Amino acid sequence: MRIARIDIDEASLSAPSDQVEHERKVAMFDLIEKNSFVPEGVAEGQGPFDLRLALEDNRLVFDITGPDFARKIMLSLAPFKMMLRDYRLICESYYEALKNATPAQIESIDMGRRGVHNEGAELLAERLKGKVAIDHETARRLFTLVNALVRI
Repeated sequence: MRIARIDIDEASLSAPSDQVEHERKVAMFDLIEKNSFVPEGVAEGQGPFDLRLALEDNRLVFDITGPDFARKIMLSLAPFKMMLRDYRLICESYYEALKNATPAQIESIDMGRRGVHNEGAELLAERLKGKVAIDHETARRLFTLVNALVRI
């Protein structure tokens, strides 16, 4: 089962940088191309699903719809705040390094950036456990979208 369409609530988006906007578009494209997304309790063969991400009352909202299926999952932002802040800071360092750092420095920062991104994906998968089963790559792409959505 998978996501067939994904939307982000435009009213929830803050003004992202060009880099964050580019990453958001790439993540959305990649998610549609390949993902593993199985809401808890769906029948075999049910889907595909549409996913709408939004912010409501300081919560991250996964609004999932599909044939004969609708569920809204709300997650507190509190567990994500430090991770998102760390990820945003290391991304800013990475983009700045691209301008004038050595290849070795860029690679080092990028390794750190990927590590924090993986941690964020694992946290998201953990918070969705028992609600939606996702694989690692889907979690990574969803974390990219959460980063674009949530401005801390």
